[in-house]
Amino acid sequence: AIDLGCGEGTDTRALLQRGWQVLAIDREPEAITRVQTMTPPALQPQLQTAIAAFEAVTLPTADLLYAGYSLPFCPPPHFAPLWQKIVRAINPGGRFVGQIFGDRDEWRTNQQMTFLTEAATRALFTGFVLEYVYEIDEDGEAFSGPKHWHYFDIIARKEQPDDAHTSLPPLV
Repeated sequence: AIDLGCGEGTDTRALLQRGWQVLAIDREPEAITRVQTMTPPALQPQLQTAIAAFEAVTLPTADLLYAGYSLPFCPPPHFAPLWQKIVRAINPGGRFVGQIFGDRDEWRTNQQMTFLTEAATRALFTGFVLEYVYEIDEDGEAFSGPKHWHYFDIIARKEQPDDAHTSLPPLV
């Protein structure tokens, strides 16, 4: 699994505890240090880490790419190339799990962040089966105080050759 933008490492640890081999990536060296120091010694062999910005990241192939609230922080000029890397990294039958910020999010005026319409978000997942899409469009709290949130929670499975057969309607 790849935890892209691992931040505090909470999700990295959850994946490790469930038996995954995890590559935790973040642009902040402090985040990687936290992940390394907070990972129990017994789980250390399952953990790899990398310090990399979105525009410079190299992604190996994986069965799961998790991007928990991290992709919106990719500057718009780098988003399309990053997305291509993500698609290439996910093995057929593997999954993407993460969030995409929508065009009604309060932070949408921040030109260093990426915000997409629902149609543009869905278009990213050509070649995937969307297993779960949930749109959040509500007032809430952020680290800085009250905020209007608009984002899409997504779980998507990358198509594989036998998917054409599994999507046929039942015969009976």
